Amino acid sequence: MRRPTGDLRRKREVRSLCVKACGANVSVDRINGRKVNGINGQEAPYLGTKIVEQVNGDVPMHAFKLGRFVEESLVYRQTFVIRSYEIGPDKTATMETLMNLLQETALNHVMTSGLASDGFGATHEMSLRKLIWVVTRINVQVERYSCWGDVIEIDTWVAAAGKNGMRRDWIIRDYSTKQIITKATSTWVIMHRETRRLSKIPEQVRKEVTPFYLDREVMAADNDTNKIDKLNEETAENIRSGLAPRWSDMDVNQHVNNVKYIGWILESVPINVLEDYNLTSMTLEYRRECRQSHLLESLTSMKNLGSTHLLRMQENKAEIVRARAEWRSK
Repeated sequence: MRRPTGDLRRKREVRSLCVKACGANVSVDRINGRKVNGINGQEAPYLGTKIVEQVNGDVPMHAFKLGRFVEESLVYRQTFVIRSYEIGPDKTATMETLMNLLQETALNHVMTSGLASDGFGATHEMSLRKLIWVVTRINVQVERYSCWGDVIEIDTWVAAAGKNGMRRDWIIRDYSTKQIITKATSTWVIMHRETRRLSKIPEQVRKEVTPFYLDREVMAADNDTNKIDKLNEETAENIRSGLAPRWSDMDVNQHVNNVKYIGWILESVPINVLEDYNLTSMTLEYRRECRQSHLLESLTSMKNLGSTHLLRMQENKAEIVRARAEWRSK
């Protein structure tokens, strides 16, 4: 019997790697016979960008990221399965899960487009200048939470937000029905990685990102633009103190990841609200960075099916995040 040629052996090795990566002996882009991923290795040319990263010199990294560009490469689309560790007591995805998936899709969008350098979503020109993106505001509106095992499809795109900001929008669909179940919009600005001061967008960075802008708003207008009231000891109904960030709460930008704040905000929400109601919308305004050494307080005020929140430093009461939420009976 003839031994496999080098090319044939390499193809078999690639196939084996893909199977291991997916945890099944089927094509990387199918689950139970249904296509759920954006691409596999054979579809990589449709990404609209050359593949520069390789695994063992054979399998493109993009084959494992499972996303693709649509709409003339201005919208990035990625598919996810809701896993057991991403659900709450009622077996549905949590707000934190959704926010994590939005963030993952955004970062993969930047990486797959060829813009990413060595930072957390930073472009090449940003990294040269020690600049990073930081979110200042995000508004998430949820029509329905997916259940354990459901497949969802997330679209994301970016646009200008004023002279020195960038807007990123998302849509989450139920994969099987294509029904839109979540919308989100956010505003981002640039900060110097070392001085931690906000920066204008350098012209070189603007030239990098502008070709990817899509002038489309996921919401006709951010209908939650009203200022969020600041809570204090007199106006808050519930206060939870002694909340301590862990090392695992930090991200590569050397501060607590913005998604982590949601869990601390909900720590001061009455338990009966958490048990009997779902979050239908949440707006967060980020005021200050948080590090592992900080001790936090969470304040909440409930009014009918709406709530106002504040996360602050316990020692000097400096604001970290203001938030507003709406709830609906389960």
